[in-house]
Amino acid sequence: MKYSPLIAILRGVTPDKVLDIAEILIDNGINIIEVPLNSPSPLKSIELLVEKFSDKALLGAGTVLKASEVYDLFNIGAQLIVSPNTNHEVIQETKRLKMISIPGCFTSSEALEGLANGADALKLFPASSLGPNTFNAINQILPEKTKCFAVGGINHDNMKQWIDVKITGFGIGSNIYNPKMTILEIKNKVKKLNNFVGNQLNQVSF
Repeated sequence: MKYSPLIAILRGVTPDKVLDIAEILIDNGINIIEVPLNSPSPLKSIELLVEKFSDKALLGAGTVLKASEVYDLFNIGAQLIVSPNTNHEVIQETKRLKMISIPGCFTSSEALEGLANGADALKLFPASSLGPNTFNAINQILPEKTKCFAVGGINHDNMKQWIDVKITGFGIGSNIYNPKMTILEIKNKVKKLNNFVGNQLNQVSF
């Protein structure tokens, strides 16, 4: 399956709303969705997503900090594990269970450590502090075709700077969803972001 270069981060989503929001995302071409584990009842939300959309999207969790959490997510059918840090135990457990691993990194050492432990892609976090110029320098020493997603503080105003330095894609949180948004607001933001990125970046495969 080919995936959008956008990862939708549904921080704070609740099980009663997650399917409606995911449907908007998938209908508009955004088919990588993570529910951070510090959201209300995250496992229930992810389980609902897997039951309805597993054939249409790459689904899983963010803010995964422990290997035991990876196993819990595997048991409900999640396929994607995203972390804010580079934890070799989390990465290795994710790959042992044949799931997709996207650990967070901020330095060249963390980036290379993540890849050495089997990461499928890297999450540059927080991207707003790292900046596209620093990423461009780090990217020079990464293996060719390493997938890198900028996450944290990403919006329409700074996306082009990252695209210019060959970022793979973006993780979008509050600029695509927060619990106070109406369905109409979410639809408008999703369409605007996907239209922009779809014309600038290629789809992704894992």
